[in-house]
Amino acid sequence: MTACEIHALKFSDLPLILRLKQDAILLHNELGLTEGAGGQGSALLSSVVFRRSLHTLLATVEQQNVVGQFRHRGGEANARIVYLAPTLEAGEDDSMWLHMLDAMAVQAGKSGAHELVGEVEISHRLFETMRRAGYAVYSRQVIWRGALNAGFDAPAAAAISMETAADEAGIAALLGCTIPRIMQPVLGPAPDMQGLVYRADGRIEAYLAYSEGKHGVYVMPYLHPEVLSQAPEIIAAALGRIARARKLPVYICVRGYQGWLENAMLDLNFAPWREQAVMVKHLTAGVRQASFSRLMVSAAGGKKPATNLRAASLSIYPNDKEQEPAKR
Repeated sequence: MTACEIHALKFSDLPLILRLKQDAILLHNELGLTEGAGGQGSALLSSVVFRRSLHTLLATVEQQNVVGQFRHRGGEANARIVYLAPTLEAGEDDSMWLHMLDAMAVQAGKSGAHELVGEVEISHRLFETMRRAGYAVYSRQVIWRGALNAGFDAPAAAAISMETAADEAGIAALLGCTIPRIMQPVLGPAPDMQGLVYRADGRIEAYLAYSEGKHGVYVMPYLHPEVLSQAPEIIAAALGRIARARKLPVYICVRGYQGWLENAMLDLNFAPWREQAVMVKHLTAGVRQASFSRLMVSAAGGKKPATNLRAASLSIYPNDKEQEPAKR
C-alpha cells in the first residue's frame, strides 16, 4: 500500500502550489468570484501563507500531488473550502481527493469549526466524491451572472440604505423567515459581508448581502415573498448602491428554496451561469480516520481532538430534499 503524506503548506511548497492552482476547482463563491483563487495573479495566492484564516494542505504520493485550502476565522462555526487542485477529471481515481477532503475535515475540526462547507457544481465529478466523503447536500443553488440594469432602480431606490447596527433585529427576523431553520447556521451571509436593506411600512422586507473585489461583485439576496412583485426593482436599486457593480460582472446566488426569484433574474437580464450544491460535512468529536482504499494517510497532528459541537445528523434530508422557509 502506497503511503500518502499530507502536511500544512511550507514556503518550499509555493512553486508547486502555484503550478497546481492553474487547474483548481473553486468551492467558495464569495472569495473565488471577487478575489480570484486561481492563476498567478490570484489575490489569494499572495495571502495563502500570510492570512491566518486560510489553511492550506498538500498531499503527496509518488508523483501525484493535491492541494486543498479552507477558510476558518476564529469564533465562526463554519469552515469553508476555498479550492482543491488540480481539478478532478471524469473517470479519474479520486483516492487522493478523498483523503484531502478527510484531512481538511480533521484540520477544520482542530481549528474549532462545527461544519466544513463547499459549493460544487452538480455536474462536476467532485460532487459525487464529496458525497462519498460524507458530505450532505444542504441546498441547491444557481449562480446568475449579469450586469447592473439601471432601468429598474428608480421606484425602489429611496427605500434602499446601507445596514446599520439598529437593523440587526430586523435583518435577523427576515433571515429567520426566509431561510429554512435547519439551514440557517450554514446558509446565512458571512459576517464580513456588507449589506443593504429595503424597508416597507417601517419593516425590513429585503436584505442583500454582498462582497466586491477586483474580479466581480457577489450578492446573496434575501427577499420576503410579500415583495415578489417588486423583486427586480429592489435588486436593481440595491446594485445601484454598489460602486463596483457598474463596471464589473455581478454574480447573484439564488438558492433552491428561493426559486421564485428566477423570474426576477430574467427580468434583470441575468443568465444562469452555474448550478451548484451547497455540501456540508458535520465535524463531530473524534473525526474518523481516513478509510478509503488504495492509500494510507500519515498526516501530521496525531490524535484528533474532541470538539464541543451541537448534535447533528450526517444525513440532513431524506434524498437531499429541502425544507420550505418558515412563514412570518
